[in-house]
Amino acid sequence: MRADSSWPVTTRRAGRALGLLRSLAVYHAIPLRQRRLRRLYSTFITPGDLAFDLGAHAGNRTRALAALGCRVVAVEPQPDFARLLRLLFARQTGVEIIEAAVGDRAGRASLVISDRTPTMTTLATRWRQARVRDPVFAGVRWNRGIEVDTTTLDLLIARFGPPAFIKIDVEGAEPRVLAGLSHPVPALSFEYLPDGLDYTRDCLGRLRALGAYRFNWSPGESYALAAERWMTGDELAAALETGAAQRRSGDVYAKLDVKSHDGTWTPKTGNV
Repeated sequence: MRADSSWPVTTRRAGRALGLLRSLAVYHAIPLRQRRLRRLYSTFITPGDLAFDLGAHAGNRTRALAALGCRVVAVEPQPDFARLLRLLFARQTGVEIIEAAVGDRAGRASLVISDRTPTMTTLATRWRQARVRDPVFAGVRWNRGIEVDTTTLDLLIARFGPPAFIKIDVEGAEPRVLAGLSHPVPALSFEYLPDGLDYTRDCLGRLRALGAYRFNWSPGESYALAAERWMTGDELAAALETGAAQRRSGDVYAKLDVKSHDGTWTPKTGNV
């Protein structure tokens, strides 16, 4: 499960091409996924809202948000996928592509890439090392690392404005992303793994420190909320321990209780 750059150049190129094609097929070619995703996102945003897609990857979430009339800032650190996003959304003036990773500080960081399974590319060394015990990751091999630019949510907000919704899918770096946010936003989502709920609890704790959030969850690629009511952080953590949630990964959704927040935003200054 360590990063390994020993593959021949031709093998690495073939692996990169295969990984890119696999992501396009998984995220864009399966019927009805876009319809379900747009239906879910429409409960959080309205046309004209600003949304951030962190870990945009092949752009299926950006595509759904843009189709709903959002202005979208899509942030993706993998150069191959950043190029793909620029190609896919070249004619959409409401979509901005940022080639960077998001974390708790701006600068540079080491991104470890799995060319054949690029959705598993990560900044989080401890998270990656822990996946050796997870059978879901048995076929994943991180084969190379690159240095990438990093930014923070506060800096993105200072540049583009406060978003109505943030999607976060960054393979174990979710707590680091939320550490770079100093004020609550109306709604967001982040990925959870059944074998990595310590990271989920860290995210829940950070959000509770930022504001009065309520939570729900969506298993796998169902794009549907699993709970009939929005829960406290403790209730959500307990729900993710149940058999239904432990069968596969999914997304946690957080919604700010607007009655307890005045809606003001005071961003930090700096450069993205």
